[in-house]
Amino acid sequence: MVVYSQDVELLKDLMQEIEEEKKKNKSIQQTLTYLQERMACQNIVSANYKMDNLYNMLLSVAQTDTTVTIYGESGTGKEVLANFIYQNSLRCDKPFIPINCAAIPAELMEAEFFGYERGAFTGANREGKAGLFEMANKGTIFLDELGEMPLSLQSKLLRALESGEVKRIGSSKTIKTDVRIIAATNRNLVKMVEEKAFREDLYYRLNVIPVNIPPLRERPEDIEALSIHFLNEYNRKYGRNVEITDEIMNSFKKYQWPGNIRELKNEIERYVVTEGQISSVLHRNFKASANVSKQTENEIVHEPFFTGYEGSLKEVMGKYELEYINAVINKCGGVMTEAAKKLGIHRSALYKKLDKYNGKYELKD
Repeated sequence: MVVYSQDVELLKDLMQEIEEEKKKNKSIQQTLTYLQERMACQNIVSANYKMDNLYNMLLSVAQTDTTVTIYGESGTGKEVLANFIYQNSLRCDKPFIPINCAAIPAELMEAEFFGYERGAFTGANREGKAGLFEMANKGTIFLDELGEMPLSLQSKLLRALESGEVKRIGSSKTIKTDVRIIAATNRNLVKMVEEKAFREDLYYRLNVIPVNIPPLRERPEDIEALSIHFLNEYNRKYGRNVEITDEIMNSFKKYQWPGNIRELKNEIERYVVTEGQISSVLHRNFKASANVSKQTENEIVHEPFFTGYEGSLKEVMGKYELEYINAVINKCGGVMTEAAKKLGIHRSALYKKLDKYNGKYELKD
C-alpha cells in the first residue's frame, strides 16, 4: 500500500478540525449547563430557544456596568430579567433598588430619587432623607415603567447619570454616587421621543443595550413549561395535588394571553384553589377574551369567576376587583396611564391596588 505525503497532511488537518469541533461543542455544552443552573437557582423557567439565547447574552452583559433597557408588554417578566442581570453581575452583593416610576407622584419623584435636607419643604422629615441613588451606591437601580417618568425629572436624571453626582433638595452639596442602571418599559420610547414626551438625550444614554422580551403568545413552548411550574408551586402552597388536563393545556396553548406570564400565573392559581373545577369558567374567559374586541368599552366586565367559591364578601370583592382591573389593563394593551383613565382613578392609585394584591388576590384555605 502506498501512502502519499499529501494524504497524511490532509488526515492530520482533518483530525485537528475534529478536535477543535469537540472543544467548541464542549464549551457550548458547559455554557448551556451553567446557564441552566443559573436560571434554575433564580427560579427562571423557559423552554424557548430565543429566551435561552437572550439569557445567555445577558450573562455576558451582566458582568459589565453597561446600562440595559428592557422592552416588553405588561406581564412578560421584565423585573425577573432585571433581577437575573443583577444576580449575575459584579454588584450582586450590593443593593438592588427597584423604582416604579408610575407609582410615585410626580411632585415627590425628585425627593425620592435624590433625597432632601431637613426643612427642605413642608411635610419633610425633620432629619432629612437620603435619596434612592444614595441608598443604591455601588449597587443597581431598576427603573421600572420608565416611560411614565415626567419630563421635569428626566433632565435631572440625565445629569445625575452623566456626572455621577446627586444633590439633595435644599442642599448645595453634591454627593458622589456609583450606580448601575437597568430600565424597563412597555412603551414605545422612540415614538415618545418623536412626540417630545421623552428626552432624546436620555433615551440614548439609557438605550446602550436594548433587550426585547417576546410576549408569551410568541413563545408557545413556554406556556406548558410555565403552567407546570406554577402548578407545582401552588400545589405546594395550598397543599393540593391538582393536575392540568390535556383539554385545559390545549386551551392554554390556543389562548393569546394578553396579560402574558402574570395572567397565566393567576389562572393557574385559580385552577389549583378550585381543585380543577374551574375549567368551564376558564373556557368562558377564553371566549370572553376572544370577543372582547367586539365589545364596547362599557361592556368590558368579564363574567364573574367566583361561581361556587366560598369566602367572605371582602375576599370575593377583592378578587373580582383585580379581575376587572386586569381586564381593563389587557384591553389597553398594558398601558397603565390609559387603563387608569378608563378606571377613573389616578395612575398611582392603580399601582397601589396592584401592589396591594401583588399581582393577585391570595385566597385563604
